[in-house]
Amino acid sequence: MAKYKMMKKKKNWSRVCERTTHTRCDLTDSDLHYLGMYVVRVQASADGVNSHWVYKDFCPDMDASLGPPSRVELAPVGNLLDVTISDPLTSTQGSMKEHVLFLYYRILYWSLSDDPQGLKPKVVDSSNNLVTLPELEAWTWYCVMIQSRYDYYNKTSGYTEPQCMQTEGDTPYGQIFLYFLVSMVVCFLLVLLPSYTFFRFYRVLKNTFYPSIQLPAHIQEYLCDSSPGSDMPRLLTADSEAELCCDKLTICPEVVLLEIHLPPPLTAPPSELEQDSGRHIRQDSGDSGIYSTEGGSAQQGRSGGEPIRRDQEVDSWQTLEQVKMDEMWRESADERDLDEGVVDVCV
Repeated sequence: MAKYKMMKKKKNWSRVCERTTHTRCDLTDSDLHYLGMYVVRVQASADGVNSHWVYKDFCPDMDASLGPPSRVELAPVGNLLDVTISDPLTSTQGSMKEHVLFLYYRILYWSLSDDPQGLKPKVVDSSNNLVTLPELEAWTWYCVMIQSRYDYYNKTSGYTEPQCMQTEGDTPYGQIFLYFLVSMVVCFLLVLLPSYTFFRFYRVLKNTFYPSIQLPAHIQEYLCDSSPGSDMPRLLTADSEAELCCDKLTICPEVVLLEIHLPPPLTAPPSELEQDSGRHIRQDSGDSGIYSTEGGSAQQGRSGGEPIRRDQEVDSWQTLEQVKMDEMWRESADERDLDEGVVDVCV
């Protein structure tokens, strides 16, 4: 009941948590005003026996506890950290600052590089929802915890869970060079390599279907000729002839050529020429005969009209050579008859 209604003779109490076995009661659904003053009474009952009523004054503004910030976010800004704080919430999901006008936050932060034994967090109090933490080092990890506070009734909440974030700073030249190399590699892989591949593929297609050097006209006509009688090479079909026709093969024996070596002419001794001077000589070769009756005018003038002996000797030598050639031809014929079982052929 509201405390100001206690002065009335007729008191209308609102029943909450009636006949409960718990030692705790939630008055959230009772729609209490945060700045109002209320009276709560409690009675115990057992086996039909009731105790006396116990009264308790209750003021939410004075007795209710504060909750911690509902949300905390960290964001690096150079070598500093921005802390974004969300207000504690009421039972109706509203901001507690609507009821507690002088609500503020206490922020504890420390560096992870500090010695844990001699750790002494730094403290920043602020009523703002966005706070920038000062005196931070670049590229250093910091952790943050936040608490809600209300000094009028000396009310404090619990701290939030620690959250850590690394600060930033001036980018080192080595890191900038590394970023440049990585960007170049990514640019090559995503832009240059596909472009080069497409260009090479285009060149291959162009050279295949549209070559820069054209074939002669007669070769193009031959390749384009698809008539059945054309001799253009093509794949065999199922209806093609199973056998290919060949031209007739002829085997010819090798012709053996005889070599005839003629010895130098022989000259008769002078004694024989003198003995046979003035006579006609007749040589019989067996197959044919040659008679020499000619005489030189110079010899007739010198020997008194007798024929020249030298001409007769030459005729005799020619007859002898003809006989030798006939004999060699007959021998070669006999050898051919013996070797007629072995024949050299050429195709």
